[in-house]
Parts: sequence; structure tokens; C-alpha cells
Amino acid sequence: MAGVYISYPFCAQKCSFCNFASDVAPAASRQRYERALLSEVRGHRWEWQPETLYLGGGTPSLMPLEYLAELLETIPAKVISEATIECAPGTVTREKAEAWKKSGINRVSLGVQSFLRNELQLTGRRHTPEMVAADLALLRDTGLGNLNLDLIAGLPEQTAASWEESLDWIERLMPPHASIYLFESDEDSRLGKELLSGGVRYGAAKMPSDDRAAEFYERARVRLAKMGLARYEISNFAQRGFESRHNLKYWQLEPYVGFGVDATSFGNGRRWSNPDTLLSYLDRQKPEPIATDPAEEHFFVGLRLDAGIEPSAAEWERFRLPIERWIQEGMLERAGARLRLTLNGVLLSNEIFQEFLDVH
Repeated sequence: MAGVYISYPFCAQKCSFCNFASDVAPAASRQRYERALLSEVRGHRWEWQPETLYLGGGTPSLMPLEYLAELLETIPAKVISEATIECAPGTVTREKAEAWKKSGINRVSLGVQSFLRNELQLTGRRHTPEMVAADLALLRDTGLGNLNLDLIAGLPEQTAASWEESLDWIERLMPPHASIYLFESDEDSRLGKELLSGGVRYGAAKMPSDDRAAEFYERARVRLAKMGLARYEISNFAQRGFESRHNLKYWQLEPYVGFGVDATSFGNGRRWSNPDTLLSYLDRQKPEPIATDPAEEHFFVGLRLDAGIEPSAAEWERFRLPIERWIQEGMLERAGARLRLTLNGVLLSNEIFQEFLDVH
């Protein structure tokens, strides 16, 4: 079954590490975008009934409730089994939670990133650990217990001790799903630009090394497993039955359609993306679909899953050399007909994935 992604690219503040197509914007810009987004969804020709829905951004929890209800009413929802909304901690209210549940939303993902005040302040986040705990209690009390918490390994001033403290909070709050992302420097973010220029703002001079960040990630994997949160994808851990059904579509190459700024779509062997700036999106520039290579997609996307992939005979032959190389280096392992990343391979996954592009 297929999925729907909706982008709401507005935030209360821009995080120093963020390179997403999101930003702070005046009310007039938000309202203009909301009209354009609603028009895009209404104008879509639905070839299938969506099974999952994901509201991302940005901070879609800032979306006016009346508008959200109108937007969701335009989407065929007869068979939607999972509808997720991303939230910034501190933006949850009882009125919102009750309205979300009434509109069909049944999963909430909170972008916590860290539970340490100094780490949060350096990234531009304004919440506190207590706010996160209060949000989870409110959501659970409203009946929204399918929850995810995000953490980032490798933030400025992060230490082994502070990382353990963030993991302690995860254990204390016990969400059924957690996401652990390794920090990636990007030249389009304020922190990334500072790192490239050798500056010190946003904590750029206090970044843990890549090796230390990898150690943090591995420590999280071990601790989360003990909490009953098993890794099912490089960055995602869940109790059985609480895996993100929508995100699994990306890695299993199931079709989905995206609406809004920088939203991507996939189906029938093609990918296409909406414009990545607010102005170009509002100008309604039509995206051009790009044909994909099914074998490359299978390896580049599917190997992210902890279960790995089952290559076809043609794929085994086409990618024989990179497969053999990475197996010899201990980054890939073969189990019968399946191929998967090893524990070490997970930490070098981007480098490994590149080897399966443009191999003919």
C-alpha cells in the first residue's frame, strides 16, 4: 500500500544544525503556503488509497487546527492505518492532542535531539527535559501512546556522560520508538558553515570527533536493545509492532506521494521532488519525474534495513565486486540469500551505499 507525506516547512526557530527546507516565516507567508498546499492536495489525481500519512517539516504541530482538519479531509482516508505528526517539544497542548486524535492522527514524533540544557541551547532549541516528559504524559493521557523520540549523536559539547544522561531519559520515559541520528555537518546549515570556516559559534569548537559520535551511537544501540527497542533500520529502534509503517515504505520501495516544499514522491520506477524553496513552490513549478535504476535503489535504500535485502541473481552478478570487497572488509555479511550490513558497516553506510551507484 502507498503513503502520503505532507511538508509544513515552518518552525518557531531555526536550529543551528538544520539543513532542511524549513524556516521561521511571517503569518502572511504561512497563510499563502497553506492555501497553495491545500490546492496541490485537492488537485492531485489519486490512483490508490493511501495506507499511511506523515506530517513533517518544519514543525507541523504549529499548523492551525482548523486548517489541519480541512487539509486532512482532502486525503482519501478509508484505509489509513498510521498517521504521524512531527512535533517540537513544548508545542503540545491538550486542545491540539485531542484535535489530532479526532482528525485521525495516531502517532506523534518529538524532535528532542538532546536532554541536556547546554547542548540544546547551542543548537537553538528552547525546550527542557521536563517539557518532553510533560508532552509525553499529555499525549498518553489523550490516547496518543504511539510515540517516537529523536536524539542526535555528536552534538556540540556532547560527552559520554551527557549522552548517557539523554539515554537515561529515554529509559525513564519509555517511548515505544526512538530514532538515533549521527550528526552530519552540512554546509547549508549555520553550524556547518561555522565548522567549514573554522569558527567557534554554535559550539563549533566543541564538537566530539566522528569516532566519539560513533561510540555514542553504538552505546545507544546496546542500551535501547535492553529497553526492548530493537534496531530495524540504521537510525530507528522500536518495540515489536511499533515500527514506523510510513518510513518503512521508503526503505522497501513502496510508492508514496509528497505534497509541499521539498517533498519527494516515488512510484512506477520514478522519483520526483517539489521545489525546495518557499518562493519557487508558490510559483507552482512542476517537478519532472526521473526514472530510477531498480537495482541501485534496492541496494542504496534497502540495505538501510537491519534485515538487509535479498538480491536477485542479476544483482549478485552486477554488484559482485563491491559486495566481495565489503564482505572481505567486514562491512557486509551474507546469510543464505540475504545481504546485510554488519555492525561496523552501519557506521560506514553512506560510503558503502555509494559503491552501488553507477555500477553496470
